[in-house]
Amino acid sequence: MRVSAAAAGMPSSGIREIMNAAWGRREVIHLEVGQPDFATPAHIIAAAHAAALAGRTGYTPTAGIPELRTALAEKIGARNGFCVDPAQVVLGNGGAQAIYATLVVLTEPGDGILLPDPAWPNFAMMAALLGLDVAHYSLTAAGGYVPDLDELERLVTPRTRVLLLNSPSNPLGSVIDAERMEALFAFAVKHDLWVLSDECYDEITFESPAVSPATFDTDGRVATVYSFSKTYAMTGWRLGYVAAPPAVAEVLANAQEPLISCLHTPTQYAALAALQSAPEVIATMVASYRQRRDTVVGRLTARGIDAFRPAGAFYTWVDVSACGAGSREFALRLLLEEDVAVAPGSAFGAGGDGFVRISLAAHERDLEVGCDRLAALWRRMGDTGEARP
Repeated sequence: MRVSAAAAGMPSSGIREIMNAAWGRREVIHLEVGQPDFATPAHIIAAAHAAALAGRTGYTPTAGIPELRTALAEKIGARNGFCVDPAQVVLGNGGAQAIYATLVVLTEPGDGILLPDPAWPNFAMMAALLGLDVAHYSLTAAGGYVPDLDELERLVTPRTRVLLLNSPSNPLGSVIDAERMEALFAFAVKHDLWVLSDECYDEITFESPAVSPATFDTDGRVATVYSFSKTYAMTGWRLGYVAAPPAVAEVLANAQEPLISCLHTPTQYAALAALQSAPEVIATMVASYRQRRDTVVGRLTARGIDAFRPAGAFYTWVDVSACGAGSREFALRLLLEEDVAVAPGSAFGAGGDGFVRISLAAHERDLEVGCDRLAALWRRMGDTGEARP
């Protein structure tokens, strides 16, 4: 007997390796996971409770309850800058499942997909499960951690079907500006590509709002994925949604039936309450992430360590290459010697080696102590040449 070669060959998560190694270590400072330290706002929890008490616990339409799809279409128009009909909005079991389901609809095995590097590792996992041919485009410090059009032109082939974009970026926190986003959309038109835009951090920006490629879409080639997880501190509620062209949304809604049947019903009513939140609910969290960003970048820079100043999401990308170690070795030693867990950059692709990702979704005091301990190890390894290949 044998299992699926695609599933067996799927790469494992380097983030999970650190999480597992940290498990049970009481004194560890956890800076490795994108888990907001805020509680889900009380009015959202109350809405789910009220829905359950009112008997709203049965099946719903596969694509989601109509009133939530309508509210999401209104949110997209007001906050994301493009118009969709409620029928174009399809709910998913978190942003991850929504992205996977969309790729199921847009691709066939053997199709090509352009993925960023560094990138959230689940993109490559999904591509492996679906039998896609991955070409990685580089996100570099010299390029401001945004896609380079010349490199994309070198990578695209007649078999390429999808360009995946992620802005604000996990793990980098970079945000693609309007001019570059319009050029990326023009590239997709030129090569007749679908654009799958992961915008799960859409409302966590620090200088200016994120721009969606869907704002330039005139021929129905952009599918955009959002999530409640980060914006409203609802990671465990597992609710994402896709805004897609009508023909794609119709197929996607049907494809969700064998994947999830339908979404958790009280959670959908919680989502309705989330969308009705006072502006300060999101603003308070974003202001805290901004303050933590400034603390981390300032603290590391003062110690001679290069840390990218993110424009969105809640991560800081830290260059530890000067100590002579790879990302994985540095992250494991930081955990074992300093009781600080960070995500190794190599977990996000080959382009991430020599870096680590610090999650800003942690208490500021933990970030301060964690940065000091990281700097101590970085200096010790660099001074003594302890690092090994």
